[in-house]
Amino acid sequence: MSSINNTIAKLELAQIGWVVPDIHAAVKFLESALGIAGFPKPEHVRAQDLDMTYYGKVAAAEWLTTQTYNGGTFIELVQPLSGQSMFHDYLAKYPAGGTQHMAFRMPVSDFERVTGELREQGYEVLSEVDHPIARMAFFDTYQTLGVATEIMGITPEGWTAIKQMEKAR
Repeated sequence: MSSINNTIAKLELAQIGWVVPDIHAAVKFLESALGIAGFPKPEHVRAQDLDMTYYGKVAAAEWLTTQTYNGGTFIELVQPLSGQSMFHDYLAKYPAGGTQHMAFRMPVSDFERVTGELREQGYEVLSEVDHPIARMAFFDTYQTLGVATEIMGITPEGWTAIKQMEKAR
């Protein structure tokens, strides 16, 4: 049986996701103290609009999010607003916020194989979304890695969007 190390070692690190209590303060800090620029205005996201699940059921949750591309990796910020989600759970446990997930990407054709391996290894799915640019599954890997693991199966449209975001930076 494969281990999580073998499974994610074959994938590309795509994103580091922070959950924060104040997205505007986090952007200001990252831009001024660390020189990480290019965050667009935070977007209001409703999990229901994405059919995003939380432990298998569509979540009634909302948050603000923004991300920028920096040095080969996207940096995502999420500020929970209402409802229940893995982001809300994280902020409830760590009120100051912090790194909540690491995302790894591959072509969407490999998504079922990779997520199947993680399921076989006993990792629980926290949340899933099937978006036109990517299929995403977040696994509870807190005990193993200290963060959740997001697996992103990028569609052809998604690769185009990624290239556009990289160029915009």
